[in-house]
Parts: sequence; structure tokens; C-alpha cells
Amino acid sequence: MSFETAKLNAFPVFMRVDGRRVVIVGGGEEALAKARLMAQSSAAVVIVAEAPEPALAEWAASAGAELLRVSYEAALLDGATLVFAATGDETADRAVVTDARARSIPANAVDRPELCDFFTPALVNRAPVAIAVGTEGAGPVLAQMIRARIDRMLSPSLGRLATLAASYREAVERRVARGVARRRFWKAFFTGSPARAVEAGDAHRAAWATEKLLQNQGVEPGHVALVGAGPGAEDLLTLRAQRLLMEADVIVHDALVPEAVIAMGRRDAERIAAGKRKGCHSKTQEEINDLLVRLARQGKRVVRLKSGDPLVFGRAGEEMAALRDADVLYEVVPGITAALAAAADFELPLTLRGVASSLVFTTGHDLKGAALPDWAKLAIDGATVAVYMGRSTAAEVAGRLQEAGLSPDTAVAVVENASLGARRLFHGTLSDLPALADRTDLTGPVLTVIGDAVAGANFARSEPLAAHAHIRANEESKG
Repeated sequence: MSFETAKLNAFPVFMRVDGRRVVIVGGGEEALAKARLMAQSSAAVVIVAEAPEPALAEWAASAGAELLRVSYEAALLDGATLVFAATGDETADRAVVTDARARSIPANAVDRPELCDFFTPALVNRAPVAIAVGTEGAGPVLAQMIRARIDRMLSPSLGRLATLAASYREAVERRVARGVARRRFWKAFFTGSPARAVEAGDAHRAAWATEKLLQNQGVEPGHVALVGAGPGAEDLLTLRAQRLLMEADVIVHDALVPEAVIAMGRRDAERIAAGKRKGCHSKTQEEINDLLVRLARQGKRVVRLKSGDPLVFGRAGEEMAALRDADVLYEVVPGITAALAAAADFELPLTLRGVASSLVFTTGHDLKGAALPDWAKLAIDGATVAVYMGRSTAAEVAGRLQEAGLSPDTAVAVVENASLGARRLFHGTLSDLPALADRTDLTGPVLTVIGDAVAGANFARSEPLAAHAHIRANEESKG
């Protein structure tokens, strides 16, 4: 069985409208929607509406569009490049379309595809770059869904980058050989240091990077991005992180980063597991540092993908120092750290007016000394404390905080696999926390939140920590 490729009934084109009249006939929401769409261009928008709705009149005044408060006449279409019939009345719209066609002007009747000479697309605007998505009027909602997905993929600075590219086109044609060298140049321009400088809003550095790229005939030095993968759910990855993954030659990832997140990278990108996980062989931090430097010196675009945020217990400081010492270009892309995801899972306010105005991130591993850590003192003063990797140190954390004066009745929330579908939520008090150490069923990353603000969480979907401790005590007594 074979399928023939369907043919387009409407062929997509880009029409010049700079300074040209585009007439919109109608005074309501339909006319306002088309006016806003056309305002993304440099067309001279003219709205014909004898009694425009207030929202349309206000928009026209603020946008500088010409609003003609007159009854519609066919002569008002004279000299237009495009016409929109947006009256909301089929008979009136048909009359406008007929008048436009009599003048050889393409017309569009809003929500009446059978009357349209052209269809307005769902538009991704990165002027001068534009992406138009059309369905020939069959599925406007589908077009908007596709537009939204494309919009997320493209950097907001793409238009500025394209404008810079246009200004260098003649120089590139003069100084870079045709063929492989020129293609290499433009690929490096749109994904390398000029693009990063434009995204950072640094026009001077973008021009400098482009000149250097011209001198090197498009050969770009390597680059490392320390990227936060977030707490686990792939749809919590930032748009910038996703774009960098799509451009990466190599993805160096931690053990806790889910495969679904890693899979968002380029299909042909090399993947290197470099994470540290208890009980598993892993690279030392020095080996990871050396790997990043070596890959960058090979001219690779590297994404160092870290669970959560790179700057929160991610050892990014050591990696940045190694990259700086090696004179390797790098950037840091923040991610959603596990404490924020855990709070969202519990609907838990980490700060609460009149209760907690500060927040502490800690691992609890610094409780082994005789002196009480500063964060413990803050907890006693009312701060909310988020303890990372807290299952094994739970008893020690609880004991030291109670010794220091924190009430055993202080509220506690515990999340395993924050943000993921397999997450589990538990609640209790500081005195219940030591029970975590015996929970061998908790195999995913565990985060514990301690403080008076925790009392404001939603415990409807969580289990009491005390219940497990009670079951365990009964089993031991029977044994």
C-alpha cells in the first residue's frame, strides 16, 4: 500500500507590506486580533469601524493605527495591499471580500475559510526571521500549538543575531572560501561565541567574536556549558538548557539525571556518564575536570549536565576553576534545584510572612564537628531548612537540632524523587525524622524540609513518618 503526498491548496509566501496599507473592516474582537497580528509588521494598518468597541479604539490609539470611524464603503479599500473582513456578519464579510477582489486585492474573511484568498498563519516572530505555521484554515488551534513548540526552541535573540549576520554577509563572501569553509563559518556563527554574545546582550563582544571567527575561517574554540537539569521532570528543564542540549557535540551527565532529560539532546551527540552515586564506580572530580578541558580543546561544544542547579551542591565551583585555569570558554545555565521542586510537590511555602523569612540549603554532613553550624542556629531562629541527600544523616540532623533548642514538634516534610511521577511524600515532626535512616525502601534522592513554615503545606497526599516507625516497632517486638 502506498500513500501519495498531499498537495498544498494554499502556497506559503512572504508578502512585502512595509509602509503599505492593510485595511481591516470591523469593530470588534475579530478586527482587534487581526490588527494585533499585522502590528507585528511595518504595514500601515487602517481600521474601518463606524462604532468600534472600546478595546479596539484604545489599541488603535496606542499602536498608532489609523482608525476610520465611518460606514464601510468599497472605495475605502483603494490602494490596499491586503484586506481583512472582520465584521462578524457573513453577509457584510462577503461584501468586503467581493469589493476587494474587484480591485485585485487579496482578502481574508475571519473564520470563513471558504471566502479567503489567503490565510493568516500562526507566527513565530524573530524579525527579520519569521516562521509561519498554517493549516489552510482547517485547524487554527493546531497551528497555535505547533507555533508554541517552535517558539520555545528558538532563542529570543535570534532576530538580533540574524541582523548581525546580514551585516557581515559581504565580508564573509570576500574573506571565507565557498563550500565547506563558509558553511563551517555560518554554523559556528549561529551556534558559537557570536550567538552567545548576542544572547547576553553584548553587541561589542559579538562583533569581536565575529571578527575572530572570520580570521580563523570559521574554526571555533570549544565551549562548555554547565547546565542545570532540574530535579528530574523533563518539562522543568529551562528553554536555554534545551537549546544547548540540541547544539551539543558531547553531553557529560550526572548519574541522577534521568534518561528522558538526556534524550532531549542532539541524537548524534556523544554521551558520557560521569556522575557520582553511592555504591557505584564513578569518575573522580579531577577526572571530570580533565575530561571537560580535553573535550573543549578538541573544539567540542560540551554540555555538562548536572542534576538540579549546577551551583547548589553541584561542584560547579571546581569545574569552573579548572576551565578558567585552562582558558576554556564556559557558561552556567541555572536549573530548578530540588528544594524548590519538593516545595511545589508539597504546596509548601518555603518563606511565610510572619513565620519564616529566610531559607537555608544544606546537606547536613557538616554536623560532625563539635560546634553547631551557622545554619542550625538560623533554623532555631525560624529559618526554613532544606536538607539535601538527607536520609542517611536524618537522625544526626534531628538530634543536633533538638540539642540546640529546636522544638521536637517542629514540622518536617520529606520528598523522594521530587517532581517525578514516582515521587513519594511524607510528613511529621523533627522527633519523627530519625525513622528515615531505616527506610531502605527509599532508593531515590531524598530531600527534607524543616521549619515552622512547613505547617502550611498540603499533607493530603503524604504519609505520616510516624506510621512507618510504628509498623517497624511492631515487627521488631514480634521478632
